[in-house]
Amino acid sequence: MTKIKKISKSVRKGFNKFWFLLWGDDSLKGWIFSIVFLFVFIKFLFFPALGLITGTSLPMAIVESCSMYHQEQSFFNFNSWWESENPKYANFNISKQDFDLFRGGLRKGDIIFIVKARPEKVKLGDVIIFDAGQRNPLIHRVVNIKQENGKYIFSTFGDNNDQQLSVEKEISEDQLVGKPVAIIGPYLGWAKLVFFEAQRPDYEKGFCK
Repeated sequence: MTKIKKISKSVRKGFNKFWFLLWGDDSLKGWIFSIVFLFVFIKFLFFPALGLITGTSLPMAIVESCSMYHQEQSFFNFNSWWESENPKYANFNISKQDFDLFRGGLRKGDIIFIVKARPEKVKLGDVIIFDAGQRNPLIHRVVNIKQENGKYIFSTFGDNNDQQLSVEKEISEDQLVGKPVAIIGPYLGWAKLVFFEAQRPDYEKGFCK
């Protein structure tokens, strides 16, 4: 019993030291320890656990481009936006009712919450995230769905683009990464993006206009 008490006391003492170093130590050592611990916790514990819950390897992401941006007004009016964009989507037989989510589009810097996209559940007008063989996955709206050899093939379009990209005309179901379901941090992703802006082409820099 005495041995158990000693072990318990040693564990409590060690935990108290750890907790102080993590949150109470204002020295440089304390700050470095806290940053390293949070990085390790988020990358190797939090995100993997969230991935298991959501069913995707990318449960959260930052919107890095303006391809899904809708020109903003003081109060965004989807009906007026649709009037100007309707001809573009008429070519794909996409109706106003197909825009059942993200009617205001996605802004550069938004942090989005993502869940698994089941190919058979994806509908016209849905926004999906897919692997396009680029540095980061693309986030665009589905404008066509077909089946070939028992597999789904998708075609997407960026709400703020003038034309389709070659990589989004034939998207296999194996390329699906997920489906955004909510914006959980409007513009908060700029805390990371700001460090990479200098590397972008001039036409991709700054806020969406």
